[in-house]
Amino acid sequence: MRTCVIIPTYNESKAIAGLIEQILKLGLKTIIIDDGSNDDTIKIALDAGAEVLHNPSNIGKGASLIKGYAFALSRGFDAVISMDGDGQHSTEDIKLFIQKAESSNYGIIVGNRMAKTQGMPVMRIVVNRFMSWVISMIAGQNIPDTQCGFRMVKKEVFQAVDLSTSKYETESEILIKASRRGFKIGSVQVKTIYSGQKSRINPFVDSLRFLRFIVVEFTRGFKT
Repeated sequence: MRTCVIIPTYNESKAIAGLIEQILKLGLKTIIIDDGSNDDTIKIALDAGAEVLHNPSNIGKGASLIKGYAFALSRGFDAVISMDGDGQHSTEDIKLFIQKAESSNYGIIVGNRMAKTQGMPVMRIVVNRFMSWVISMIAGQNIPDTQCGFRMVKKEVFQAVDLSTSKYETESEILIKASRRGFKIGSVQVKTIYSGQKSRINPFVDSLRFLRFIVVEFTRGFKT
């Protein structure tokens, strides 16, 4: 199974070089989708050996992921692993996704951080558990950690699912739409490294956008 790693970035110059170097040691092509960074993220990523796709302006994590999926599909990859660029995800866990994909028929495999939440902010635990319950209900299958950006998606999902969002809700959209197309979603337990990273989610704007997305998808479920 030809697999690559895509990493959406926005001003991740501090952590990106080490992350790329670790992934390349695993023999996996690394594709950075830079979302209009104004620091040295692009130069550092190129120097570290990654291929870089650049958004001239900040268009959102979801739009960057979709761009990365399309690029990987055009290059003939069978699956894509996405990771965050701030160092929260451990490259040691990449092998877990590949092993699970090769031994199962899951279309998507999502990292599960909720079995070990030590170090995770309490509010994030509460929000993640609630959102995972809501998305699982809409999707019709249990997904323990729907908010985890560390995941693998097979090319069959890209080919079957049309994504329309562009911000943080894209990661939930693909789970719901893949489920409605009959794809099974699995999970693997992953660790999260917390070292003072700050969330870029706007509590008000992004929460309203996500709420609207949930209402639309929940309503659409009664029509299908």
